[in-house]
Amino acid sequence: MGARVSRSDFEWSYTEEPHASRRKEMLAKYPEMKKLMGTDPKFKYIVTIMVFFQFVMCYAMKDQSWTTILLFAYIVGGTINHSLTLAIHEIAHNLAFGHSKPMLNKLFGFFSNLPIGVPMSISFKKYHLDHHRYQGDERLDVDIPSNFETKFFTHTFHKFVWVLLQPWFYSIRPFFISPKPLSLLEISNIIIQFAFDFLLFSLIGFKPLAYLIVGSFMATGLHPMAGHFISEHYMFVKGYETYSYYGPLNWLTWNVGLHNEHHDFPSIPGSRLPEVRKIAPEYYDNLPCHHSWVKVIWDFIVDPEIGPYSRVKRRTERPVVKSQEKVECTNGHHMTNGNGVKSHANGSITVNGTANGTSHHEK
Repeated sequence: MGARVSRSDFEWSYTEEPHASRRKEMLAKYPEMKKLMGTDPKFKYIVTIMVFFQFVMCYAMKDQSWTTILLFAYIVGGTINHSLTLAIHEIAHNLAFGHSKPMLNKLFGFFSNLPIGVPMSISFKKYHLDHHRYQGDERLDVDIPSNFETKFFTHTFHKFVWVLLQPWFYSIRPFFISPKPLSLLEISNIIIQFAFDFLLFSLIGFKPLAYLIVGSFMATGLHPMAGHFISEHYMFVKGYETYSYYGPLNWLTWNVGLHNEHHDFPSIPGSRLPEVRKIAPEYYDNLPCHHSWVKVIWDFIVDPEIGPYSRVKRRTERPVVKSQEKVECTNGHHMTNGNGVKSHANGSITVNGTANGTSHHEK
């Protein structure tokens, strides 16, 4: 089973989530940040190419062995489908066609959803916007693990299984924690997706359909790109609830790794998020961050101090005060704050004088 997770409860916070106040402060200081908001004109064309590439791959897979199909599903199809799920994340923020064309964004979400194999576009948006608005809320933020997850996945092997099954928990959890009635658009998403799946199965067989769906689930489980699920909000440094990742996989994920920047400015498309840090480096260079999603997954599994409970959580009804000190983050140099947290140029974060890989919460 391995080591038992040392945490037995969430990190409860009685301060407001940090992004709304930071956004207000940054916009007052850097009004030019507003120019980054809007749509990326290249986005819809890149997504369209990815969707049609997957259609071509489906035809190429129809007569392949299962070994070949599983290999390509993990390396190629899964990688593209994971990127498409994050394209849907962009679409959920109306970044494909802008806020003035919400229905066009939704329809494009249906199209982008097709190679993923399971309907998710509308449901994702419905719950994801709550995650932004109510980050850490015990009832409304369904990104936080459920009581079952925190109490069952308590050892090293259990956490390994949790990472494997992460797409199932991520997909099903909202319907138990904060269920919402199905909307007409959600039903439409389901009908369109399953009609596409049935058509694909009828025309070229089961193997291409398996290539798409199996790839989607493998690439959101134990896969390098899936490290963003853990890196974004799991508490690797005590009290800090959002982390950015600065590494090459941002090229495949619409810069979702720049997660502090994204939560500060969800109306800025991923392609422009690097500009946010360039304009206002003092707001980001002093935050803990990651440089390897593979290392994040490894640390989550093997480190007994990190587990499903490693999240900052807030009561639905709570007194709110503003406060948050900043921890130093690497930008090619050593830096430290008054609490003994030091970052290193290799991507590790030192806490109280001890280097611990990507990052650790305080002892």
